[in-house]
Amino acid sequence: MAQPFAVAGLKGDRKLTERRNGSRWRFRQPSVLPGFGLSLGITLSWLVLIVLIPLSGLVFRASGLGWSDFVALTLDPRTLNALKISFGTAFLAAVINLIFGVILAWVLVRYRFPGKRVIDAMVDLPFALPTAVAGIALTTLYAPNGWIGQVIEPLGLKVAFTPAGIVVALIFVGLPFVVRTVQPIMEEIDKEVEEAAATLGASRFQTISRVLLPGLMPAGLTGFALAFARGVGEYGSVIFIAGNLPYVSEIAPLLIVIRLEEFNYAAATAIAAVMLAISFAMLLFINSIQAWSRRRYVYVA
Repeated sequence: MAQPFAVAGLKGDRKLTERRNGSRWRFRQPSVLPGFGLSLGITLSWLVLIVLIPLSGLVFRASGLGWSDFVALTLDPRTLNALKISFGTAFLAAVINLIFGVILAWVLVRYRFPGKRVIDAMVDLPFALPTAVAGIALTTLYAPNGWIGQVIEPLGLKVAFTPAGIVVALIFVGLPFVVRTVQPIMEEIDKEVEEAAATLGASRFQTISRVLLPGLMPAGLTGFALAFARGVGEYGSVIFIAGNLPYVSEIAPLLIVIRLEEFNYAAATAIAAVMLAISFAMLLFINSIQAWSRRRYVYVA
């Protein structure tokens, strides 16, 4: 009579062992789709050729300058001011895009109105429009004799040929990143969630701040990071409206081009290396916050 119990015990131990082995971390998770090795190899090879090798060349060229020369070129007042303008305007434009991009995505998802498809298509216009064309159009509008500039300049507001013009250009090119990142997440949130919050006595502000925004936070941070990264490296739409005045409205990408035209490759390399380091650090920080918010506030449909 003890044999069935022994067999049952062996089966139980086997299941426990299998469960423990299955809970271990694996480099490759089980999948019904074949071709993991081939697809991973193609992915890594493509990333190495397109991303890693060019960036490694930049770092290698910057390391050849020497620490004293690199610090001297980096701490040049004109370089520091250009970096400050580039990152400051990109951050401000990304914050504005985050706020109004979420509002625009909310309108496109939650409401029906005439011309909705036209507005939805206009969101993607900065993707298709050449950046130089966007810069010329914005300069024409916000110049002192432009349609908008001649109205706001008597009020003491000057946009063109100032850092404010840079922010306007970066808002234009960065808005689609936020809208198209947040919009699919909004579409997955059922209206019944809002109705349930209202029946439980939540106000509209509480419904937005405690029910909707936590679930949208990871997507919003992703759109913010994309808009910020696009703004830091933007060149075509900015050079026309910025005025490109040293110490006033000169961006770092333009200063790199100027140094290259002067055949000052060391200075151009130093500026590019600093931009790479700052951009990588800020994006890493934003992605860390995004991962934390996804674990804490992820929305479950």
